[in-house]
Formats: sequence, structure tokens, C-alpha cells
Amino acid sequence: MPYVNIKITKEGNITKEQKAALIKGATDLLVNVLHKNPASTVVVIDEVDLDNWGLGGDPILVAREKNKKK
Repeated sequence: MPYVNIKITKEGNITKEQKAALIKGATDLLVNVLHKNPASTVVVIDEVDLDNWGLGGDPILVAREKNKKK
């Protein structure tokens, strides 16, 4: 049983339709590439608070600001 865990930042801008597309896309990828059974493929989307997301040693909001200045 394949298990896919997608983690995204929780910013309130992802729709139910987008989540459904991610679930379908990840499932289809496993079906097409690894010939897995879609009925037994589990996809979980975790929305992580921005305070709990870091990049390059900084909280994500700080990292984004540094990236803008480059």
C-alpha cells in the first residue's frame, strides 16, 4: 500500500479543488510509474503552520524576505 505525504505551508490559499488535484496527481503518478493499485494508495496532505516551517536555517517568512532581496 503506497503512502504519500504532501506537506505544504498553511497559508489559507489552497482550495479543496487544488487538494483534490494533488491527491489525484500523486495517485496517478504511482499508478503510471510503479503500477500501483489506486484503491490502496493513500495520500495525506499536511498543512504546516508558518511558524513550524524553516528554510536555510530561517523561519520561512524570514527566508522569503531574504530571497526577495537577492
